[in-house]
Amino acid sequence: MPGLLTIILASGLIFLAAIVRGYSGFGFSLLSITALSLILTPAQVIPVIFLLEVAASLHLLPSIWRDVHLRSLGFLMLGGLIGTPVGVHALANVPQAPMTLALAGFVLAATALLWRGFVLQSMPSAPATLAVGTATGLANGAFGMGGPPVVLFYFASPAGHAAGRASLIAYFLFTDVIGLGFLAREGLVTRDSGMLALAFLPALVAGIWLGARSFRTADPVRFRKIVLAVLACLAVITAGKALLEL
Repeated sequence: MPGLLTIILASGLIFLAAIVRGYSGFGFSLLSITALSLILTPAQVIPVIFLLEVAASLHLLPSIWRDVHLRSLGFLMLGGLIGTPVGVHALANVPQAPMTLALAGFVLAATALLWRGFVLQSMPSAPATLAVGTATGLANGAFGMGGPPVVLFYFASPAGHAAGRASLIAYFLFTDVIGLGFLAREGLVTRDSGMLALAFLPALVAGIWLGARSFRTADPVRFRKIVLAVLACLAVITAGKALLEL
C-alpha cells in the first residue's frame, strides 16, 4: 500500500476526474490513469480505476436509468462483444503507437466536425449502430480506450444530451464489469486493490455528486461544447502518450 501523502494526493486527482465523470458520463479512466501513473505503478492503478468505474456507474445508474436509449445500447453492447476479441488480437500483433495516433487523429477530426454543428437527423439504423459498437470494441481491445467512438455516436445523434449521457453511463458499466473480470482472471485484482479503492471512494463520491449536480442545471448547448472539449483533451493526451512511445 502507498503512504498516506500519496493517497491524499491521489484522492485529489480522483476527485477532479470524478467531477468530469459525474458531469459528462465518461472520461474518468483516462484522466485518472494518466494522472495516477505519475505517482503509482500501472499494476496498482488500473485495477483500482476499474473498481471505481464500476462503483461510479452503479452510483449514477438509478437516477438516470429512465433516460437510457435501450435500443441503441443493446446493439452497441453486441458490437462490443464482436469487436473486442479482434482488438485484443491487434494489440498482440500490431505496433501500438501508430494505431493510437491514428485513433486520436480520428477523434480530433470528428470532434471538430461536431463542434461546427454537425448532427445526424435521425438515430442510426441497427446495422450502423452495430458497426459503431464493433469499432468501440476494437478500440477497447486494441488501445484500452473504447470510449471515443461511442461518445461521438451519442453526441452526433438526436437522442439528446440526457439520453446520451445516461446511455454512456450504462454502456461503460457493461464494459467495465467485463474488463474487471479479465483483470481478476489474471490475478491483478488483489486485497490491496480493494483497500485502495475504498480509500479513494469518498473522493469519487464527492466528485461525482458535484459533477452530476452541475449537469442538472446544464444548458444543452453548453453541455455539448464541454463534452466535446473534454473529448478533444483526452485525444490530445492519448496522442501525446503515443508520440512518447514512438
